[in-house]
Amino acid sequence: MSDSFFLDTNILVYSFDTADARKRRRARELIVAALEGAGRISFQVVQEFLNVGLGKFARPMTIEQAQDYLDVVLVPLCRVQSDPDLYREALSVYLRWRFSFYDSLIVAAALRSGCDTLYSEDLQHGQRIGSLTVVDPFRDPQEPSGKRLH
Repeated sequence: MSDSFFLDTNILVYSFDTADARKRRRARELIVAALEGAGRISFQVVQEFLNVGLGKFARPMTIEQAQDYLDVVLVPLCRVQSDPDLYREALSVYLRWRFSFYDSLIVAAALRSGCDTLYSEDLQHGQRIGSLTVVDPFRDPQEPSGKRLH
């Protein structure tokens, strides 16, 4: 195993969450660990984060803040770019696991980058997808495994 991990977009978004200090702290811990060499993201995460950061944060990022975050965090972590084979892999994940297409694309990117763990609160905690294990880093340890209803 490589001990590398993939961060879903929600991890990056929570690192800016002023309403939930626990999630913000945990997200920032994961981003620091990612930047130390073990973490990965894809082009999709970059796009989704910038979209949320520029338009959906309670206090949206300025262009300068977005450019700085892009240079310091997003670009160093971005290890998976789009190509036709990645879309084919995502379609296979979609067919097999019945995730949304965008979640399937995240899973395909995590698998392609050789990660062991996918940190996301959007998928079922503990689920194994090939060599990948989904981990909800915000999950209450007392909560039973399984997909929560939103």
